[in-house]
Amino acid sequence: MISVSRKRASGRLEPLRITVWVRPGSARPGVGGERDGALVVRVSARAVDGQATEAALAAVAAAFGLRRRAVTLVAGATSRTKILEVEGADPAALSRLLAAASGGT
Repeated sequence: MISVSRKRASGRLEPLRITVWVRPGSARPGVGGERDGALVVRVSARAVDGQATEAALAAVAAAFGLRRRAVTLVAGATSRTKILEVEGADPAALSRLLAAASGGT
């Protein structure tokens, strides 16, 4: 589930809410592709003590060219499927990421 950002009265974009599917322990980390309507995020970190979740948040921020603090976990702390809010994200960048090759996922 992906919601589109709209501009606030201040001219800034509202946060983009996206669903991501995290693949921990990946040999080829990256962000791109789609699985069941979610953006695929591959991270090398293992799913231990929230390491994969933190790596996924950092990877999403980097994919959008934003700082890590711009990405907030809304739901799914212990699940592979997570809902994130990305402050200042460009919806066109999300479209490109979803269309990218998923690297075998």
